[in-house]
Amino acid sequence: MTEQPAIKTLKALREAEAQCRRCDLYKQATQVVPGEGPARARLMLVGEEPGDQEDRQGKPFVGPAGRILAQGLEVAGIDRDEVFVTNAVKHFKFQERGKRRIHKRPDVHEIERCHWWLDLERRIVKPAIVVALGATAVRSLAGRTLTIKAIRGQALPLPGGGRMVATIHPSYVLRIEEEADKRAEFDRFVADLKVCRKLVDEGAA
Repeated sequence: MTEQPAIKTLKALREAEAQCRRCDLYKQATQVVPGEGPARARLMLVGEEPGDQEDRQGKPFVGPAGRILAQGLEVAGIDRDEVFVTNAVKHFKFQERGKRRIHKRPDVHEIERCHWWLDLERRIVKPAIVVALGATAVRSLAGRTLTIKAIRGQALPLPGGGRMVATIHPSYVLRIEEEADKRAEFDRFVADLKVCRKLVDEGAA
């Protein structure tokens, strides 16, 4: 496949992403869901892929997991309007179950094909800290599989500059049934976000 010409702005990036045919996920999804936020954000948050609501609205983290993320950012003292929010994979992968569309995890091929766009986002935005929300984001950013448990909360250098801090995807909190366990995991998530805020405040790069 012929690579895209040089893309230097988020506007140009969104337009190019809308035409993406690098894998087959575009065939089933409603639309591409590009990243969103300031062009020079110091903090970038990377999730897995759009969900049902994100696919319908064309915006990242506007569904149930997005509400958990918003709560976490607020408690951590981070203004969402000042961070860049995106996903490792830009199209919604799902299977239909009756009238519902059930999320399916992207495979390695889809993650690697979409890494092109995440790389461009990082090159344009130049964040000091990139927060990998879950295993798929870690796989895309690091280029290999790493367990969240092994690297959680550490600031690891990334190719091309900046550092990655890994934590859970907000949807994990939603899946916890016991209220006490849910609260404990949310508090750990907030603690990870506070680490990222401190690194940004200290001018980490």
